[in-house]
Amino acid sequence: MEFRFTVLASGSTGNATLVQSGDKMVLVDAGHSLKKLEELMSQQGVSGHDIDAVLITHEHSDHIKGLNALARKYELPVYANEATWGALERHTSHVPAERRVIMRTGDEADFGSMRVRSYPISHDAAEPVGYTFMDDGYKLSLATDLGYVSDMVRRSIIDSDVLVLESNHDPEMLRMGRYPWNIKRRILSDIGHLSNEAAGEALCELMTERTRRVYLAHLSLNHNMMELARITVNSVMEDRGHFFRKDEHPLRDTYPHQPTPWDQIKRKSL
Repeated sequence: MEFRFTVLASGSTGNATLVQSGDKMVLVDAGHSLKKLEELMSQQGVSGHDIDAVLITHEHSDHIKGLNALARKYELPVYANEATWGALERHTSHVPAERRVIMRTGDEADFGSMRVRSYPISHDAAEPVGYTFMDDGYKLSLATDLGYVSDMVRRSIIDSDVLVLESNHDPEMLRMGRYPWNIKRRILSDIGHLSNEAAGEALCELMTERTRRVYLAHLSLNHNMMELARITVNSVMEDRGHFFRKDEHPLRDTYPHQPTPWDQIKRKSL
């Protein structure tokens, strides 16, 4: 049974991730226009007709921009908790009632053999969540838009085979950047975004012998760089005594306008 995923896009310009197990496929967030989402999916050999459902993390535009058009064109069910549905209604979403599925935070949903569980995160949205995906003993966790890694987040995503974790900004680049101070304060707060240093500190607790790869996600275009994120995360982990073997390269990049290669989730060979 194939269990794989691709991060179609990640960052403040738009977010979307495909997760597939066997003949079931779900899309997490739809943060680009329908045209862009279809282009990204096409690059991965996928059509909107292949998707079984859309899961929404929260109502910010970089996560729902193409939701209405995508759900209508392909007649897709959309999963979100009740507070997020309320926020979506107040903003831009007009998903038909028959397509709306309420998935309470902490609940599970099954798509074939794949089980999805949501968990609460800290972000400035109505009731934001992350998702874990489990199939045949394997575990994939998606954790972005985190103000900080709470005990609940830690319990939910620890011991994942593959982890997609936010590494949003370098604090000094952010402080020196052109954003107004109120936006900088929000990003740096407990309901904002995870810094490179905070991502490295979190990984010291989250990575186990089971963890094969970590994708650094939701990087700021203005206040971060891919290489800087990798170097900082590595440095923080090494400072705390966590060293990768020289033949291992577990830190992977994600991109704002192009997908990551399909990644099949399986354990390391012993």
